[in-house]
Amino acid sequence: MFESSDKIYVAGHRGMVGSAMIRKMLAEGVDSDAIITRSHKELDLTEQGAVAAFFESQKPDYVILAAAKVGGIHANNTYPAEFIYQNLMVQANVIHQSHLHGVKRLLFLGSSCIYPRDAAQPMREDALLTGTLEPTNEPYAVAKIAGIKLCESYNRQYGADFRSVMPTNLYGPNDNFDLENSHVLPALIRKFHEARAAGHETVEVWGTGKPMREFLHVDDMADASLHVLGLDVQSYRTHTQEMLSHINVGTGIDVTIRELAETVARVTGFQGKIEFNTAKPDGTPRKLLDVTRLANLGWKARISLEEGLKQTYDWFLANEEGIRR
Repeated sequence: MFESSDKIYVAGHRGMVGSAMIRKMLAEGVDSDAIITRSHKELDLTEQGAVAAFFESQKPDYVILAAAKVGGIHANNTYPAEFIYQNLMVQANVIHQSHLHGVKRLLFLGSSCIYPRDAAQPMREDALLTGTLEPTNEPYAVAKIAGIKLCESYNRQYGADFRSVMPTNLYGPNDNFDLENSHVLPALIRKFHEARAAGHETVEVWGTGKPMREFLHVDDMADASLHVLGLDVQSYRTHTQEMLSHINVGTGIDVTIRELAETVARVTGFQGKIEFNTAKPDGTPRKLLDVTRLANLGWKARISLEEGLKQTYDWFLANEEGIRR
């Protein structure tokens, strides 16, 4: 896909998805010198002038937009202004500068929360904008919808090749394991691990345990993303629509939060009792993606949930000291 002279900018390279994308590219033989990265300290993507100067100096050929402010129900409820503002600014700046500087191809990473709270399951791409969003993460979802529409609008008006993929719930190495602001799966891994280590007899899990969620290992996400990025223009456009161009990325399989908690307990070795705090919010009742479009483009997930959880827990154990800081 990439030519030897191509420069690839990975925005958000320190995050779970961005780091997985880089691992995958290096494993496939991309020269490390071809990959451009900048930390938040080096480049604040919410600053329009700074992003413009970066693109002018670096002139990337490909852009992978994996930078985002992300978090679970608690974080989304607590910081809605930051979630919508920061994500809108990052996306607008990077996508617009990609257009101005003639980027060959851009891949925007969104989220399955773009779909209505009560969308028919599994959720197809054409469910977008057909109903009310889940209130607990509406600001973040609106920002991600705007990112999709930015890509489609530049494609439509200027003939750009900006693509969007919508992953289901992701997990894996370099995830955020903070108990207050992380997503459900990494929070559960840490809670069950610490409960086992401390000899606790119970672990509390938010909600009823009934909501259903789909989980995709980040290495599968990286593989799928590069697959979509590498599709020839004809294949991509044949399987998408001009103003409905995003592609779902998932496994097509979901589990209840109760089943997830039981699996995490098994993987971490916790043998106590799981207690569900029904006073806490459940969030969306079910979130399962229809991955037919991606399957028709020749890709499907390879890593099972239990296998992926074991790998992630091994990474957590190897990096526990740094995670606690």
